[in-house]
Amino acid sequence: MVTKERAAGPRPAIAESWRRTRDAGVDAGVPSAPLVFDRDVLPDARAAHPLAPHLPLLRDLLRGVADETEHLLVITDEAGRALWTQGPRRIRRAAERIGLLEGFCWAEDSVGTNGIGTALAGGRPEHVYAAEHVAYVLHGWSCAGAPVTDPDTGRVIGCVDVSATADRLHPAMAALVATAARLAESRLEVEMRRRDERFRERYLPHLTGTRGGAALVTATGRIIAGGPDAWRGRRLEVPEPGATITLPDGRGMFAEPLGEVYLLRPRAGRAAAPPGPAPRAESGPLLALTLLGADPPVARVDGRPVPLTLRHAEILALLALHPQGLSGDRLSWLLYGDEGTPGTVRAEIHRLRDRLGGLVRARPYRLDCAVDADFRTVRRLLDEGDVPAAARLYAGELLPRSDAPAIRAERDELAVLMRRQALERGGAEALWAYAQTEPGRGDLEALERLGAVLPPGDPRRAAVTTRSDRLLSDDDL
Repeated sequence: MVTKERAAGPRPAIAESWRRTRDAGVDAGVPSAPLVFDRDVLPDARAAHPLAPHLPLLRDLLRGVADETEHLLVITDEAGRALWTQGPRRIRRAAERIGLLEGFCWAEDSVGTNGIGTALAGGRPEHVYAAEHVAYVLHGWSCAGAPVTDPDTGRVIGCVDVSATADRLHPAMAALVATAARLAESRLEVEMRRRDERFRERYLPHLTGTRGGAALVTATGRIIAGGPDAWRGRRLEVPEPGATITLPDGRGMFAEPLGEVYLLRPRAGRAAAPPGPAPRAESGPLLALTLLGADPPVARVDGRPVPLTLRHAEILALLALHPQGLSGDRLSWLLYGDEGTPGTVRAEIHRLRDRLGGLVRARPYRLDCAVDADFRTVRRLLDEGDVPAAARLYAGELLPRSDAPAIRAERDELAVLMRRQALERGGAEALWAYAQTEPGRGDLEALERLGAVLPPGDPRRAAVTTRSDRLLSDDDL
């Protein structure tokens, strides 16, 4: 029997989806969506997803629909993998037969045209009725989905969908799920603006004294301070420490890492700067320490690189951990254990002050400036539950060549905490970032978990599989 939809010809959005589905080789006889998340992986994927804190809001908005009218609420990740569902028992039993439950993938290339996969593929709200689905098993269903975009990264992070049997879904449902998606995006934007304000409060004083103009840029490439007003809200390529980045007006700028953001400085301004520590700004200098995975470690005083010996890096790390200061005896014990003496510490402090000037004070030994240490920022992000941001900043273990007792203890504690949270709450992006570090490259458990959560077709899967197979082969030797 030819349906009205088929006889009249498909809507343009459906025609586009049918073409994508055909190109992907999806069989119209597919019996259900595929299961992609095992039961033990699903809780971690949920905890790592940015929509998790906003789930109560979405449930409250759509609860009346899902609970009272035999509709099913489905929230997925960016790959169309269902993370949460809610609805009456009868509709859930029917949905189970087609895989419309947690852990199943509803991307177009998995099950063909549908409200979730088609909304994600097109980047706009969509509704799909009955025979508009490619898969025959879905002809008794209708669904409306809307993608959710993260305002920080500009990427789609998930989809809000309401599904029902074909005779139950009202055309107005598409507008309702679109409203729910926009509300989630507005909540994400509020969070982003709060982070931006915190960054500006901390780093803006060090922007004002820069000659030739500068800008603060987030790790996602957004300009949040500095430069002409016309730049505000523009997105740049994601910076790399020490690399050159091009601004909207064509100028090349150096990207200096400042914890969770970058300070972009003009190339000419950096080249012409006099040697030695940067002059003190009215707000005081900023000492930025890059000590995670760094060999050699580097300090930056208001963006100016200052190479460090391992011992000086250890001292700065310990002073950053103890902002109230350390006595000579205490600092000696933290550095050398029972074998140290205050006299040895005094000699090292004297040499360090030659490099950093008055930033290092005595009685007690302390840092007289604002300090931004990458290992402290990672710890704070982990404490706040922002595992993806912590993983991006965690370039490796703290001063990996150090044998100082206190540094070893801090290094081991941070490494264990980073690994555990990446495995338990990290998600694909955090696990991938962790897998690029020295400890992560050889972590078979992390690689296996990463392989389980990466979307089908993700180009990173090949690298993960190859590395996992190599580690397994080494274990068999």
